[in-house]
Order: sequence, then structure tokens, then C-alpha cells
Amino acid sequence: MLIKKAPDLRYSDVTPKSLYFNRRQFLAGVPAAVVGGAGLLSPSRRALAATTKLTTVKSPLSTTGEKITPEDDVTHYNNYYEFGTGKEEPAQLAKNFRTSPWTVSIEGDCAKPCKLSVEELMKLAPLEERIYRHRCVEAWSIVVPWIGFSLSKLLDYVQPNSKAKFVAFETLYDPKQMLSPAQAGIPLPYVEGLRLDEAMHPLALLCFGMYGTTLPPQDGAPVRMVIPWKYGFKSIKSIVKVRLVSSQPPATWNEYAGNEYGFYSNVNPNRDHPRWSQKTERRLGEFFKRPTLMFNGYGDQVASLYKGMDLIKYY
Repeated sequence: MLIKKAPDLRYSDVTPKSLYFNRRQFLAGVPAAVVGGAGLLSPSRRALAATTKLTTVKSPLSTTGEKITPEDDVTHYNNYYEFGTGKEEPAQLAKNFRTSPWTVSIEGDCAKPCKLSVEELMKLAPLEERIYRHRCVEAWSIVVPWIGFSLSKLLDYVQPNSKAKFVAFETLYDPKQMLSPAQAGIPLPYVEGLRLDEAMHPLALLCFGMYGTTLPPQDGAPVRMVIPWKYGFKSIKSIVKVRLVSSQPPATWNEYAGNEYGFYSNVNPNRDHPRWSQKTERRLGEFFKRPTLMFNGYGDQVASLYKGMDLIKYY
């Protein structure tokens, strides 16, 4: 696929301004299947977006001493371009997103390729509640009690072989439920990738829930990644494919505007975005900014993964 580069493109503003700033015109271009408030949905349609309480165990990997961001803020201020480029739009436009049944295909350089339902995935290891900081490249952040287990549990299950050096991820793309690539402003389906040692790190979370329940659609239901030391766009949502590969896989924002969004995308206050500083961030629900922490504050755990690397060059 030939992908147009856009060095003057902002992550939060990729659609034409006539669509982005005119909600009424924007909604006119959305497929009917993704439009409508909860009051307009039938009980069965509303049930599609319902969340379910999850049973979890305590995790020693939780971040301590952080105030948790209010759930309403986290679930109504989202980046999910398949359901709108405005921060408030995914919560509205993803309400009737079908997340069941759902199958994830694990493929590529491994001994046990397979297809697993979300229910089967959730049985691979006990579900843990982990409080993680989550930092967006646009200089806002949240602290969320995510629910899941280390991605390494799934990778151990499928047994990567000696050829596997990277893990590639792919989000569902269903044009009947989601915007077109032209409306979203980016190529779809959304893809991401990690180096294998990053993917095997205990902090890399295969995530099924938040705030005690399953994920809502706008936050990546039914299964997503949460990689707390990287900018948020690396934490791919609504995963349908995981592939073990020998070479660096494509990543949507890196492919689309590589001068702005690196493959690694580790949180780094010393490596500014070309058009804004990354030295500070604003936590949702707070007025004052705070200093950005290297690796989002997880340097003690993950810095060894990048020993000897130029983190300005490999951003």
C-alpha cells in the first residue's frame, strides 16, 4: 500500500477541518450502524455495549502512590479513529460495536499457532488488576486500574521459535461498524508492533478490562494492549491478530508520519514531537501540568531493554 506522508499532520487532527470542527457534518458521513445514542438503541443493542464485572487478583506490578483518574474521564476522552477523530466521539459512535463473539488469531513464527476466543484467552492466566500510568503523545495522561495479564503468558503458550524477533498486532476493521479510512484519516486496519523482548516484558499487559469490569467499546473492547512505558498509540485496541515475525512490522502512525511517530515511541521528555514539547503533561481532570517522566516513570523496570540505543534516533 502506498501511504501518503504528512509531516504537517497532527495526531489529534487528521480529518479535514470542515469535518473535524463541524460535528453535524461529520456525523452525516458516519455509517448508520455506528450512529445513535443509548436511548435510541434496542435493549439487545444496548447489551452489546454493556460491561461485565471481572474477578481479579492483586498484582505486585501496580503503580503505587498515584491518584486514579475518574472513570468517566477515561471513558469519554479517547483516541480511537475508527470511531471518530474528536476525543468525545468514540464513546458515542462505538456504543453498538459488536465485541462478541470475538476470535484472536495467533500466527507466524511459533510452534503452536491457534485461534482463541476472548473467553479462552482469559483462561490462560489469572486476571490481575494493575494500576498503570498511561501517557498520550499529545501530552495528556491518565492513571487507570487496568485488568489483564502479561502478554508473555500468551506468547509462552504459542511458543515463539528462533525466527521470531518481533510481535505484530492488528485491530479489527469492519467498515459496516467503523469509519472508512478516508473518514478516519489513517490507513485501516490499524497495526502495531513490538520487539519480542519488549512484548515479553512483564509490564506489557494483554488487557481485558478496567475499573473492575470488561472494557467498554471506546477503550478497546474486548481485548487490547497496555504498554505503560510507551506513548498511548502503541497500546493497540480491539485486537484480532497477533503474529510472530522475523523483521520489524509496520505500525500505523510510524508508517503514516514517521518523522513524528517512531516505531519505539518510548515516553521521553528529551525527544520532542516536531510541533510540540514532550517535557510536560496534563493529567485528565487536573489543571496544572507536571513534568514528563522518562519511560513514563517505569525506567527502573524497562531501561535495560534499550541499553546502548540512541533514544533520540530510535524514538
